[in-house]
Amino acid sequence: MCDNQNSGGRRRRRRRAGWVAAPALAAAAIAVPAQATELDRKALADALDDEYRAEASYQAVIDKFGPVRPFINIIEAEKRHSSMVRGQYARLGMSAPENPYLGKLKPPASLLEACEQGVEAEIENIALYDRLLPKITDPAVRQVLSRLQAASRDNHLPAFKRCVARGGTPGRGPGGGGAGWQ
Repeated sequence: MCDNQNSGGRRRRRRRAGWVAAPALAAAAIAVPAQATELDRKALADALDDEYRAEASYQAVIDKFGPVRPFINIIEAEKRHSSMVRGQYARLGMSAPENPYLGKLKPPASLLEACEQGVEAEIENIALYDRLLPKITDPAVRQVLSRLQAASRDNHLPAFKRCVARGGTPGRGPGGGGAGWQ
């Protein structure tokens, strides 16, 4: 029994150590000298445009329906995503444009429609990265865009699918319009 406990403890320590090591690996990848090709730069522009459009779309939903989930959570993620892409712009000596979509997109008529559009947008986002990633040569650009794709696939898409399954009813908890977890 002691061996099992120690073995489990070692696994937990290794997992925790992996989480600690991940930022160090990310920093090492970003420290790589800029090797971006024109395709890398175009991929960054396409990614930033997509992240900006998503942020503006989700902001329009929040402006119309209030701070509802999953939109309040995902918009914060989209802001982090665009920041990550802008970080690559800066690393490569490029100037990142401002978000041209903010305040210009109309929200859908209902939360259900907004969630359905969120599903479509995240599927398109994943497909965008499927097209972009094989062409990228710069390791830091590839790492950032891979992380963005994973967030869409593993977090955003499932959240919007749950919203659709609930008929557009906001998620529970802060901002969800519910009474929290009971």
